[in-house]
Amino acid sequence: MDLNTVAEVISPAQVGQWRPGDAWLGGGTALFGEPRPHVTRLLDLTTAGWAALTWHDDGLEVAATCTIAELAASGNDIAEKCCHAFLASFKIWNVATVGGNLCAALPAGPMIALGAALDGTVLLQGPEGDRTVKVADFVTGEGATVLDEGELLRSMLLPAGSLRSRTAYRQGSLHAHGRSGVLVIGRVTADDGLVVTVTAATRRPYVLTFAERPGAELVQVALAERIPDDAYVDDVHGLPAWRRHLTRLYAEQVRAELAP
Repeated sequence: MDLNTVAEVISPAQVGQWRPGDAWLGGGTALFGEPRPHVTRLLDLTTAGWAALTWHDDGLEVAATCTIAELAASGNDIAEKCCHAFLASFKIWNVATVGGNLCAALPAGPMIALGAALDGTVLLQGPEGDRTVKVADFVTGEGATVLDEGELLRSMLLPAGSLRSRTAYRQGSLHAHGRSGVLVIGRVTADDGLVVTVTAATRRPYVLTFAERPGAELVQVALAERIPDDAYVDDVHGLPAWRRHLTRLYAEQVRAELAP
């Protein structure tokens, strides 16, 4: 998409440079994917020099400008599986960024699934300072996030404990190379509980936490009570009834796979 209203590109860009009509530029695969006539200036983050992946004692810091290819090469199994949920070409893998996928806030965004499932947090920087938000709370709906005007997503932190956890992964689409219609990830917690995260099927992430390993019935009841029927996405990539059915099927599969 040719954003023909853009008159200027600021590179590298910083938080304080933002003004109405600006858009933060990472890989651009989401930004250039549809008309945005209100955008008149691009603030380029790719030249900021942020390290793609930084290991800390408490976890893995993933820069917003980290590409999907760089994250897939990190060596973490569940991260690599989420990267493959893009079902995108190597060209997209080497351009699309983690931050862009999070901020696009599409239901099928696999970086949203990864961050929510691993209890990740995002660092947001804005004119009023920095703040940290859980990935599960960052996306509030289709295309909607908690970002305030002028804020940018600097990085995502995936806790070390979560990265070491046992996980189970299920992803479903209407056809082999289609956008994710359902993505369910299960994770065993440090105290032997279970976390089941639902994305793609719903407009925002839903994270179900069980203090102890639940039985099949308890998981199904929790899904029915915690996820309203109107939370399921209705579009060309899948009807709500189909998404709800697969969500419940996959949730049971990951529960059984991670059973003691």
